[in-house]
Amino acid sequence: MKIGLDIMGGDFAPDNTILGAILAFNELPASDRIVLIGDKKVIVDKLNREDCDPGNFDIVHTSEVIGMSEHPIKAFNQKKDSSLYVGFKMLKMNELNAFSSAGNTGALLVGSIYSINTIPGIIRPCTSAVLPKENGGISVLLDVGTNPDPKPDVMFQFAILGSLYAKEVHGISNPRVGLLNIGKEEEKGNMLAQYAYKLLKDSKEFNFIGNIEGRDLLEDKCDVIVCDGFTGNVVLKQMEAMYLFLMKRGFVDDYIKKFNYENIGGTPILGINSSVMLGHGISSPLAIKNMLLHSKLMYEVQLTQKIQKALKKYPENNKH
Repeated sequence: MKIGLDIMGGDFAPDNTILGAILAFNELPASDRIVLIGDKKVIVDKLNREDCDPGNFDIVHTSEVIGMSEHPIKAFNQKKDSSLYVGFKMLKMNELNAFSSAGNTGALLVGSIYSINTIPGIIRPCTSAVLPKENGGISVLLDVGTNPDPKPDVMFQFAILGSLYAKEVHGISNPRVGLLNIGKEEEKGNMLAQYAYKLLKDSKEFNFIGNIEGRDLLEDKCDVIVCDGFTGNVVLKQMEAMYLFLMKRGFVDDYIKKFNYENIGGTPILGINSSVMLGHGISSPLAIKNMLLHSKLMYEVQLTQKIQKALKKYPENNKH
């Protein structure tokens, strides 16, 4: 397979992205090929400095870069020789099987929605985070920022997407879905939470177990945690801050280390017609490597096709 990487995307690109690609190359089978998309001279010079043969990769030259702070729609539409735009063009033309970037999040979402398109039936794609449970398992939290103000029917689809992702990528059979709320009772929470609960509780598409509270996030109460993107982003950044605080204070063990974002490397954009991974802007080489390996897994388990099949099987979810 061919895995595309936006070399110019990220706060520490192109150094960290190229170093991450080298790490991934050392772990991928010979049948896989990493496609480096960006300034060819910069890429080749860096590879040579690292004593890595540029022939180990496919290199696609681009002359423009979409900056981290640029307006997503404007930049994506105007910079058509940027590494991000070219990467999506290649993905759309089936010249890539998967595409990863730690660049401008908004532009990555624009490319996903308007270049690759959402899966028929999906109202809004979303992003997720993996939280380590104290018992050694994991839970999937979604959305984590893509949809800060969703409607209840969008939350319903988060449950479908999260369940399929947890099952197919993380190997959790019959994932338990919980709705993040301020209490366990059905009538608790704001109007969004209350209406979302009504949709979720009547569904046969996933295993809904009811509301969960913030103190349950790291317990083995459920496997998929559904929330709006505003709440999910606050939770995710609080977890990241907690990890850094504990590391700074020297409170480190094997469990605490699992909160390191580098372990997963990136999050898939769920609900679009291809495999696209979004990395953290501050991604280290290790994070870039794991993002590339995760994108390979996403493609191999055919998650996109399984989401398409699920939506065809349950067309009534589009009516919520």
